[in-house]
Amino acid sequence: MAMSEYVEYLKEVFSEFGEIRAKKMFGGYGIYHDDVMIGLVADDMLYLKVDSESVSRFEERGLSQFMYPKGQKMVGMSYYLAPEEALEDSSEMRHWATLAYGAALRSRK
Repeated sequence: MAMSEYVEYLKEVFSEFGEIRAKKMFGGYGIYHDDVMIGLVADDMLYLKVDSESVSRFEERGLSQFMYPKGQKMVGMSYYLAPEEALEDSSEMRHWATLAYGAALRSRK
């Protein structure tokens, strides 16, 4: 599936949550809602924004953190893999996207 097709698909999955926009960034896409970055897409995988308040919801599901190589080590960002069922069900995605949006808003403060 081409990257842009995946992003088009995500727009449908996020439909119950609200409108999203994708911006190209380092080989993937940033996913924005109301000009706030709530997720990122890398290798056709969606990661959602987390913070100290919401990260446990992702960790208890065994969802992995987005990591990227920086020099000799891997660096983690405050984005975690979206749950599989959220990618198949827009009402499930609404729940997870709301968590991501909340985390993104809190991190702007």
